[in-house]
Amino acid sequence: MVYHFTLFYPKNLEPLPVNDVLRKLLIPRKWRHYLRIEQNITINGTYRYFNQNILPGDKIDIILDQVDSAQQKYPVSGKLPDIIYEDDNLLIINKKKGQKTHPNLNETDTALNDCATYLGQSPYIVHRLDMLTGGLLLVAKNPAVVPILNRELTIKIFHRDYLAKVDHADKLNDQGTINQPIDDDPEDQRKRMISPSGLHAVTHYQVLKRNDDNTAVVKLTLETGRTHQIRVHLASLGTPIIGDPLYNPNFAGEDLALDAYEISLIKPFSFEKLTVKLPEEEIKDDLELTSIACDAPVTTSF
Repeated sequence: MVYHFTLFYPKNLEPLPVNDVLRKLLIPRKWRHYLRIEQNITINGTYRYFNQNILPGDKIDIILDQVDSAQQKYPVSGKLPDIIYEDDNLLIINKKKGQKTHPNLNETDTALNDCATYLGQSPYIVHRLDMLTGGLLLVAKNPAVVPILNRELTIKIFHRDYLAKVDHADKLNDQGTINQPIDDDPEDQRKRMISPSGLHAVTHYQVLKRNDDNTAVVKLTLETGRTHQIRVHLASLGTPIIGDPLYNPNFAGEDLALDAYEISLIKPFSFEKLTVKLPEEEIKDDLELTSIACDAPVTTSF
């Protein structure tokens, strides 16, 4: 499969050598090697040596023919996803609470099965949401953008923000950072726990609204992406999420009050920032909050 990407070097950036521009675009080293050897990158229609500058306004064409992927195929579910944003390379959906992100053997009712139905081909997984968590889930439509998105996650260009409603809000500062390692719970394979032997995990939080019943709506930004990270971190402060069957002792059968409400990243093979927010109506009933949602859920900028 051959993938062709066209972009224009922004006019507000300084001239840079071809190789530096490709690195700035987070194109993997192996692919940069192939682009140089095969001369599959042209600037204004002509190959330019990697130590030569790309100038503001130059048109860049990139052809990749060495892309491979070992990712599994996802069978179709026959159901369509709730699409919030789509372009040639990306699909962002609103995953339902109670739905898995991806299937295990013989499962066909997950979010990625729905995406396969819509796309007519298997999507490529970038990140996951817990089954009980609803909201924005990004998938790639081709394997050429996956390494770039993975790199954005690693170096914190790809940001994910969540909204949660928690109990015992009087124990919560107006804002803070939870930096506690997370490990498996040896007594319950479904759960995770704070443990010095666990994986590094960091969550930033800000209280947006305090309610009279000692609950609060909290905005959370992930610096790492461990399983159950937000749920475990909030529970560790004594402020578990309402509707959490594993970490809230007052669980009464409600849906988990946790929504992935915003994703921001740089679109692959571009210098364009993309910010996508969950529509207001998707969160107001669950969290009793409307002021955080924007009128226009998708924004882009250079």
